Amino acid sequence: MYYKLEEVSGIGKNTAEKMKAAGIDSIQKLASVKPEDLVKLKIKGVGKATAIKYIENAKELIEKIKDQEEVSPPETEISPKEKGTPKQKGAKKQKDLKKSPVKQKVKEKQKSIKDLIKKQAECNIGLVGHVDHGKTTLVQSLTGDWTDRHSEEQERGISIKLGYSNATILYCSVCDYYLTAYMAEKERKKGEPRFSCPNCKGQLEFKRNISFVDAPGHEILMATMLSGASLMDGACLLIAADDICPQPQTREHLAALNIAGIKKIIIIQNKIDAVSKEQILENYNQIIEFVKGTVAENAPIIPTSAVFGSNIDAVVEAFEQVIPSPELSAEEEFQFLIARSFDINRPGKKIEELKGGVIGGAVLKGKIKVGERIEIRPGLHIKDDYIPIKTTVVSISQGNNLLEDAKPGGLIGLGTKLDPALTKGDSLIGHLVGKPGNLPEILSDIELQVHLLDRVIGSENMIKVHALKHNEKLLLVVGTEKTGGVVAKLLKDTVVIKLNPPICVNRGFIFAISRIINRRYRLIGYGITVNHN
Repeated sequence: MYYKLEEVSGIGKNTAEKMKAAGIDSIQKLASVKPEDLVKLKIKGVGKATAIKYIENAKELIEKIKDQEEVSPPETEISPKEKGTPKQKGAKKQKDLKKSPVKQKVKEKQKSIKDLIKKQAECNIGLVGHVDHGKTTLVQSLTGDWTDRHSEEQERGISIKLGYSNATILYCSVCDYYLTAYMAEKERKKGEPRFSCPNCKGQLEFKRNISFVDAPGHEILMATMLSGASLMDGACLLIAADDICPQPQTREHLAALNIAGIKKIIIIQNKIDAVSKEQILENYNQIIEFVKGTVAENAPIIPTSAVFGSNIDAVVEAFEQVIPSPELSAEEEFQFLIARSFDINRPGKKIEELKGGVIGGAVLKGKIKVGERIEIRPGLHIKDDYIPIKTTVVSISQGNNLLEDAKPGGLIGLGTKLDPALTKGDSLIGHLVGKPGNLPEILSDIELQVHLLDRVIGSENMIKVHALKHNEKLLLVVGTEKTGGVVAKLLKDTVVIKLNPPICVNRGFIFAISRIINRRYRLIGYGITVNHN
C-alpha cells in the first residue's frame, strides 16, 4: 500500500519534495535508507539526529499499518442486492479507517500535548527593567495574558503588583523553531490541526511549562520588585531601544538580580520598531558597556518588538538555552512562600456559596496535596503577639489547571478553608507556609553580616553609600516579605536590626537593605543572616 512521505511525523511538504527528487518517494523507501545517506542530501534542518528520527517514524508507521491490516476483517464481495446496506457502509468505514493511521497518530499527539499543558510548570522566569520598557507587553506576546489586571494598574498604565502568567514551550524539530502554545494557536489557520508548526505544518513537540513573574519597574515599587526576585529561577532584563541605557531602575534591577543570586539572564532590547537602525546599534553598544563586569556580562542580547511580536521566537529559544528548569527536591519538609493572597468571592454571593481565601506563591521545597493541613507564619497580629494560622488545602491550581498535588516549580495557588477576610488585599504576602509544627521560629530581631554597595544605584545621581548608623530606620526585603528595621546594635562584623513587623523566614534567605535617600527608599546593600536557625 502506498503512503505519502508527508504522513511521516515531522516531514513537511518542502522536505518531502526534496526527498522525492532524490528518489525517496515512499515511506517504505525512507524506512530502508541509512541516516548518513539522508544527511548527504543536504536538506535544510535535517542533521543526523533528525534523519534517524524520520527513518524511525517511517518504520513505526509501516508497522502500525501492518497491525491494522492484520486486525481488520477481510473484505468480502458484496452482491448488487447488498449494495447500500448497513453492512456495506460498515465495511466502507473500516476501509477509511485503514487509510488514516497518520491522522490517528496526530490526534494522539495532540491529546498528549493537551494533557502535558495541564501539568505543573517547572521554572519561574522574571521580567525586570525600567518602567514602560515593555515587560507586560512581552508577557502578552508570549501568553496572551495582560498581567496588569487591577483597575489602578490599568488606569495608570504601569504594573503595581507582581504579575503572573503561564506558558507552554513547543518545538518543531524540522524547522528548529521554538514557540509557545499561545503563539502556535495565534498562527493557526481555520481547519488546521492544533499544535502544528506555522512553517512546515508538522506536529510540534512539547518541551516544558513555565511561569512568568512580571515585576513593576517604577522606582517607588522597588520593594515589590525585590520580593518578586526571590521567586525567579532566571530573568529577562528589558531595555528599551528608544531610551538611553542605563535608566535608573535598569541599574537597580540588575543589582537586585545580583543580590538575589540570579545569574541566568537574557537581555531583551525591546521597542526596536520605534527607532532607526543607527539608534538600535547605538543603544546596543550602550547595553554592552553597561553590563560589563556585571552578572549579565555574557547574557545574550535579543532585539525585539513586543508590541508587534517580532523576534519573540528567538526569546523562547533563549529560555531553553539559557534558563533550564532547576533541580528541586520534593522529598524535604514542605515550605511555601506567599507572594499574593486574595478573596475570590464576588460581592453579593450567597453565604452557602462562599469559598475560602486563596494564597498564591511558590513551593520552596517538599510537596503538598489537596486535603492536607498547613500552618502559616507569622500569622495573625493579636495585641502584641503573632498567632500562627492553621487551615486545610481544598484546591491547588496553576492558571486554569487544577492539580492534585504541587511540588517545587512554577507559581501556584492554594485554595484554603480560611475566612476570605484574612487573605483579601494581599494581607498574607511574605508569610511562610509549611506543615504544622515544622516552620522556623518567628523573629523580632535579626543579626546580619551587611554588605553595602559603593554607590546608591536607583537615583539619578550616583551617591556614595555611607555606613549604617545606630537607630537608623531601614526597609528590609526578604523572600516576598517587606519589613521595617531599626539598627539596634553595631557590632564588629555584624549588625543587629530590630524588626517591625516580625517575620518568619527560611535559613539562607538574603535580606535586601534600603534606606531613605531624597524621600525614597533606595537599595544600598544586602545582609546575610548570622546564627539564625
